[in-house]
Amino acid sequence: MNAVIAIIAAYLIGSISFAVVVSRLFGLSDPRTYGSKNPGATNVLRSGNKAAAALTLLGDGFKGWLAVWLAMFFQQKFELSSDTIAAVALAVFIGHLWPVFFKFVGGKGVATALGVLLALNIWLGLATFVTWLVVAYAFRYSSLAALIAALFAPFYYGLLFGADLTLLAVAIMSGLLIYRHGANIGNLMRGKESRIGSKKK
Repeated sequence: MNAVIAIIAAYLIGSISFAVVVSRLFGLSDPRTYGSKNPGATNVLRSGNKAAAALTLLGDGFKGWLAVWLAMFFQQKFELSSDTIAAVALAVFIGHLWPVFFKFVGGKGVATALGVLLALNIWLGLATFVTWLVVAYAFRYSSLAALIAALFAPFYYGLLFGADLTLLAVAIMSGLLIYRHGANIGNLMRGKESRIGSKKK
């Protein structure tokens, strides 16, 4: 029962869409109505409000970290297995992708995935973040950086900890993240993908 409660709680935490919440607080347009129509930090940045984009990024990353950290903090007290921690990590990520509070229309999960990885292991998260940062700096495409970082995340985990159910959870997150970037992949191939910092039309 404790495991089920932890997984549901993680999903609900993930369902808080900071892109929408922060945009409303700043009096900005709903990020689901312009640019890529994705409720995420990169699209909020297209509004021209860097503070709102930064808060969105921090909020989405923090909720991923928080859900996993809470499960790990209370792991012994509530007798949560390592498999439950893996399920919590996946649940908070799925909550961001398909949030119950916002008609199941969520973001692509980059910041939330990073928060999850940092909570699971700081070196895992940092390695994945550095991968994103290098690609983003070199090519100025957030989507391309996210795709490459997603491909490397399971590799980094396996290198650090070997094969277990948490590796499976990380691999599923990576697969879902790549799936949610389907339109971006098409735009990258056609040379029509928006670069980091481009304003909304």
